[in-house]
Amino acid sequence: MKTFLLICLGVIAAFVLLANVGPIIMLLISVAIAYYGVRKFILAETTGKKVLWAFVILIGVSMSLSNIPALIGIVALVVLYYTYKKWKQEKENTYYNDDYLNWDKL
Repeated sequence: MKTFLLICLGVIAAFVLLANVGPIIMLLISVAIAYYGVRKFILAETTGKKVLWAFVILIGVSMSLSNIPALIGIVALVVLYYTYKKWKQEKENTYYNDDYLNWDKL
């Protein structure tokens, strides 16, 4: 029963993750824009360039804040990871219990 529930949770998390691949890609692009803007802002020497790169940073941050579905997809990815770890742990425990029972029969 526990294995069945883990499989169901994994399948649901996989579907949610697949549904949110597009927003996750857009989140990565917006975070890259903001990161690039921060790097250039730090290296800028004039005030005009700093204002320009601050504007680029604001565009990247506003794009990333508007991607709420991407955050749901990232949560689904984390749930899928922990479900896989738990399922693998259950499988190892079952293997050792079966092995122990076989030795008793000998």
